[in-house]
Amino acid sequence: MPGRTESIESMEQLAVAWRAMVLDRDPGADVRDLPGIAVRWADCRFAFWNCVTLTDVDADAALVEHRLGQAAEIMRSKRHPGFLWLFEDLLSDEARAGVRSAAGKAGLEYAFPGTGMAGDLLPLPDPSHPELTFVRVTTDEQLRAYADLNSRAYGFPLEDGRDGLLGSALWKSEVHAYLGLRDGDPVTCAATVEADGRLFVVLVATAPEWQRRGYGEAVTRKALHEGARATGLTRATLHATEAGAPVYPRIGFEPNSPVHFYSLKE
Repeated sequence: MPGRTESIESMEQLAVAWRAMVLDRDPGADVRDLPGIAVRWADCRFAFWNCVTLTDVDADAALVEHRLGQAAEIMRSKRHPGFLWLFEDLLSDEARAGVRSAAGKAGLEYAFPGTGMAGDLLPLPDPSHPELTFVRVTTDEQLRAYADLNSRAYGFPLEDGRDGLLGSALWKSEVHAYLGLRDGDPVTCAATVEADGRLFVVLVATAPEWQRRGYGEAVTRKALHEGARATGLTRATLHATEAGAPVYPRIGFEPNSPVHFYSLKE
């Protein structure tokens, strides 16, 4: 089992990377580091850019219950919905056992699971896939395709993903964002961005009708390869959804903390 250090790294990587993403979306976004809570909230339609996370280490049950109440109040003050990201291994054993009950008391409901992962795995060889060609995202049209792939893969309306990404200069310059094209059509995407001395993998998605063909792994390898080539970094981190989690150990990532996503109750 990974040590607490890796779990702290996973939480801190979220806070660092999401600061850049949210401020890119809106320079006036709510980006605050409060006692025990990091707020990274663009208040846009793309729910992944609306994030709060708990940052205390080894918090007891009473403190976690208090923090969950604070986080829910922050979420209720916003126009658009988002998620609380909860890193399970940062909690004390007592707090972990009662966290779902405490979340419910705060007005939060469980949305879906994830897993933090990291690895000293770079550089990777330049990847290839017999059915794909790769292109870096540098135009508005390519960025729209990237947004649409994420919306389709995660079940969001197309306008939600576009509201999160369209108009971004960061994504067309500093983010190493790649599309995987099949017969010229975008079918998969992945990106990496430098975050505090690591490459952070962000917004990996494959069109639902083209999943389970190795496309996501191939384009993630491409984003990692190009990101490492540009930055010289050797360590990478990510947060995987349940569907994507089996892919990343094949690249060299190791799981650390389970991540639980909560939303406000309807």
